[in-house]
Amino acid sequence: MKTLTSLLSHRAALIKQARLANLAYAYETLSRFEHRIARARLRGSVTVRHAAPEEERYWASLTANEGAQSVLEEHFSDEDVMELADLLTFLNCSDALEVTFPLEELAERFLTPLRAELAREGVVIDPVDARRDAMR
Repeated sequence: MKTLTSLLSHRAALIKQARLANLAYAYETLSRFEHRIARARLRGSVTVRHAAPEEERYWASLTANEGAQSVLEEHFSDEDVMELADLLTFLNCSDALEVTFPLEELAERFLTPLRAELAREGVVIDPVDARRDAMR
């Protein structure tokens, strides 16, 4: 049985491990999004907005600034959009997320810095994992 003192003494290490696990999850999930975008040849500027009940926006949104909104809706469910908004909010360390970027630059804009941060923490992205993620 763990004592309170024991748990508190491990707190910093547990917080670091939780952050690394969240970064790994973000990397894997954004890799799947990037693969879907590339496979469907989706292009153009989009804006991701996190839910903001105080602004009467109760669900995250992915809005096409160029091209057809219907194409985005065909490829991304409401749950996909919410997950994307949650991940970008986590990576930007902000609850008030509104970010605009070209879809074709998702990897460069988000995955490249994420990979660098994981590498700084000593995390190795296994090529087998990368290939598996690309297959999803």
